[in-house]
Amino acid sequence: MPPVIKRDLCIACGKCATICCMDVFGPVTPKEIPQVRYPEECWHCRACVMDCPVGAVSLRYPLTHTLLFQDAVSTLEKEVK
Repeated sequence: MPPVIKRDLCIACGKCATICCMDVFGPVTPKEIPQVRYPEECWHCRACVMDCPVGAVSLRYPLTHTLLFQDAVSTLEKEVK
């Protein structure tokens, strides 16, 4: 699941594309809303989400990532008890 840019909120600053270590956004034209050009390259690190100054970028996690997270949390809870 690639990042989603809310076009109505985006201010076309390009920070999401600049911070992306996997170059998911591809080449970006200055002062234009970035496009997700290589969605399969996304590592779901959330750097683009955290760096967006206006909250225009969101990230949906694949089901497999969600299940791994839930499993890790339940394992940690068992170890703490």
